[in-house]
Amino acid sequence: MAHGSTLHEVLVAVFQVRRPTLPCLHEDEPHQDGNASGSRSLPELCVLLWQRAMEPMAGHWSLPGGKLEPDEDLPTSARRQLAEKVDVRELSHLEQLSVFSDPRRVPGTRTIASTFIGLVPSPAEPELPEDTSWHPVARLPTMAFDHRTVVDYARNRLAAKLSYTNIGFALAPSEFTISTLRSIYSAALGYPVDATNLQRVLGRRGVITPTGTTAPSGRAGGRPAALYRFTDARYRVTDEFAALRPPT
Repeated sequence: MAHGSTLHEVLVAVFQVRRPTLPCLHEDEPHQDGNASGSRSLPELCVLLWQRAMEPMAGHWSLPGGKLEPDEDLPTSARRQLAEKVDVRELSHLEQLSVFSDPRRVPGTRTIASTFIGLVPSPAEPELPEDTSWHPVARLPTMAFDHRTVVDYARNRLAAKLSYTNIGFALAPSEFTISTLRSIYSAALGYPVDATNLQRVLGRRGVITPTGTTAPSGRAGGRPAALYRFTDARYRVTDEFAALRPPT
């Protein structure tokens, strides 16, 4: 089918590691994986979605985004869409992901999507509109158009970059224990990470640095855990051939 015109939109997959709450489920209602909503307390990688109010696909969940304006470059449009649509104005990292150009990806006028990945650090709590919420990437709702494909692509890109870059800085607090960092990497990668190995690998590459301070002791007491920070708060490649692998 020939298309007489083409539109260009920008979509952003915004990720954050958090302990998700799903208000659409009752406490004793099982998730798709069979677990009750209250039983899952470990942090998970979540993506920010908003619910469409208008056709096509009204009621389905979508990535934030919209039309590229004539006077915008792509990163400017991505940041504007996040600020206007879901009131997210501060990202710790934003980068272009890919272009989705299937002529049938949306009904009506052909629309090409330039997609981005955005990261929010785990302590942040953006104030979201009522039609917007965080969703675990392991249990996504029914999504509009090809937006689930975009989320899967973005999640795989993030997992790969955690192996060979310092991109973890964009998901972590400014200071953290190794235990906290392990939970963040485990959530983002989708499999358990050994804390000792993670500390050794990231320390050897100069990705993390001890602060010389410790975290407050918990209720159980014990030796306070050492605090670390990322050496750089800007994205850089640390070992282009490295790969973090799941346990065998």
